[in-house]
Amino acid sequence: MSNLYSYVKVDRPAPKCLATSQEIRDRGSAFVGSVYRASTPEEAKAAISHHRNVVHAGKKAYEISAWRCMMLKHGKSGLGGPDDFEWAGSKVSRVMQHEGVLDAVVIVSRWFGGTLLGPARFAHIETCASEVCRTFKRVEEMEECISTLTRLDNMLASLREELNDLTQNADLATSGSTLARTASDEIDDAKGKRSRQPDYSVVQRDLDITKARRLVGARESAVKSVKSLLSKKRIMLASTKAEG
Repeated sequence: MSNLYSYVKVDRPAPKCLATSQEIRDRGSAFVGSVYRASTPEEAKAAISHHRNVVHAGKKAYEISAWRCMMLKHGKSGLGGPDDFEWAGSKVSRVMQHEGVLDAVVIVSRWFGGTLLGPARFAHIETCASEVCRTFKRVEEMEECISTLTRLDNMLASLREELNDLTQNADLATSGSTLARTASDEIDDAKGKRSRQPDYSVVQRDLDITKARRLVGARESAVKSVKSLLSKKRIMLASTKAEG
């Protein structure tokens, strides 16, 4: 089955598991949660099939899955609330709703150890689902931080380039002023920074949200600082031209 599945789906990129929970063991049974992106029910079903037939090929696992997609059901407007959108599952989907997870499919796999667990099995399923849902939200937040950092880096490079151009056109007579020296220092620093693209791969891999937020704050401060220098430089140049 797994070989046939791989053959049929070879033209499509395989679904990627974004997070896996810690394994829970109880009286011989084991529980593990996984989460995939899925913006449509079709993508969710493809991820479930991939998980069952490829990731767990040959393993006798019972899998409980649910998805929540920001996709309207046929004939629905979205004004009717959550029931207007595509979702499936019960306990797992309630966990997803509680954690605010959308456009994802969560799969909790259970390997039966021979002893009936009773209601405890539901607690284990919800624990595994909660863990991967929280990780999914952190991945989303990290991606948003990286996107913001990339945008700010590009903005900062453009502003520094503009500052460099203004300084190069400045009157040599003003080069001894404090402002000119400050701008020159900023440009020297900018030249070194423009030569390399910031690498956020380690921060992203470790899901270090705290550090990512600090970096965003630092970039925002740098943008504000260079904008202030640009404003002062423009005023200085305008004054120099008026005097000339």
